[in-house]
Amino acid sequence: MQATTTSEPTSQEIATLIHLATLTHLEGQVRAATTLSELQFVAVNETRRLVPYDHAVLLSATDSDGASYRAVTASSVAVIDQDAPMLVWMEQVVQAMRTVQQEDAPIVVEQGSLPEGLRAAWREFVRGHVLWCPLKHPDETILGGLWIERESPWQDNDVTIVQRLAGSYAYAWKALSKRTIGWTARLNRPSMVALVVVLLGLLCLPVRMSTVAPVKVVAKDPVVVSAPMDGVIADVAVSPNTMVQHDRPLLRYDDTNIRNQFRLTEQQLAVARAEHAQAIQSGFGDPARKAEVPLKAAEVALKETELEYAQERLGQIEVRAPQAGLLLYTDKSDWVGKPVTVGERIMEIADPLRIELRIDLPVSDALLLQEGGDVMAFFDALPLDSFRAAVSRTSYHAEVLPGDVLAYRVTADLATVDPRIRIGWQGSAKVYGERGPLAFLLFRRPFTALRQFLGL
Repeated sequence: MQATTTSEPTSQEIATLIHLATLTHLEGQVRAATTLSELQFVAVNETRRLVPYDHAVLLSATDSDGASYRAVTASSVAVIDQDAPMLVWMEQVVQAMRTVQQEDAPIVVEQGSLPEGLRAAWREFVRGHVLWCPLKHPDETILGGLWIERESPWQDNDVTIVQRLAGSYAYAWKALSKRTIGWTARLNRPSMVALVVVLLGLLCLPVRMSTVAPVKVVAKDPVVVSAPMDGVIADVAVSPNTMVQHDRPLLRYDDTNIRNQFRLTEQQLAVARAEHAQAIQSGFGDPARKAEVPLKAAEVALKETELEYAQERLGQIEVRAPQAGLLLYTDKSDWVGKPVTVGERIMEIADPLRIELRIDLPVSDALLLQEGGDVMAFFDALPLDSFRAAVSRTSYHAEVLPGDVLAYRVTADLATVDPRIRIGWQGSAKVYGERGPLAFLLFRRPFTALRQFLGL
């Protein structure tokens, strides 16, 4: 019997097998793409596995005839600037070639074939040989094209491979485009008319208008402790948020100047009284001195009044609590050593069980509120609980709040006072107004902005 011999594959056969395996793998990637972005990434970056090149740009046709194009992605770049001069020039070149040559076959672009106005930028933007390959679907639709550039000239076999891949890219592109616009296509069905009618009906449903605004727990009718006179606070005797009894000392002024003024006035009064007595004694023998007696008596009365005023100020050095309650102010360090003027608000004394809600309602979210309107409060300290309240009053004018926010002050009373709620708590409040269509609730801000823009 004669033995059979097998010959080793040649290097050309091995290269052919490698190219076929690469082509099969690349077309598998095309079929596996689930979005247009994935497909476009494969087109500009993975094509170089079969055909070597320096860089590639994928342009999308803006119409089915492929008369104009727009760059969408480029190789080795995550995001492109569509207004870059190179891409704008490239779009103009492709559009000019499409105008001159109506065929949809791959074209090796040369500088001499371009219009006069586009040739000048060739040396600036092109560094080699360019191949333009349109992406044409079997239904004759032009979806886009590949602009591929490399240093070596383009061979016929490379152009054939790019054309084959371009067909696969176009087919996948069309399939993914149909998947993307599938929902839009279903909108044209007659059944969608009923859906639109139902949607319009829902938008006309009357609902209670509402908005959400910041809320803070404040004392109701607190007693204000203000500065009784001008001076400098030397010490604050009670810490903030402390229960105090009636007539308890709260703060003390620096009494250096006040006591010195009191002692000086005492001495001046003693001198005035001595001069008055001397004038009376001298008046028995000297008529001129007797005429000074009423003047000296007036000086004594003036000094007595000044002494009473100095003594009254000395009695105001220590400020006491006008009633029992919870003492509210910022911090000791904010007041110790600070000069204050008469009437300046320093502290408040409040009943911890008499509280109310202060809601800052922005002007942009203002509703037509009425006394007794419903409010639902949510505090940050109790995130799982909600508390009902009713509007008691609203401010007529808007105020500028911290943060340059223009808002109305809305005051609400809690339906039931929970002992857990403390003065100073903050959170959010949902304020309810009158009823209106659901569409107005959803589109109130855009509608207001549109009216302001149009001046209606």
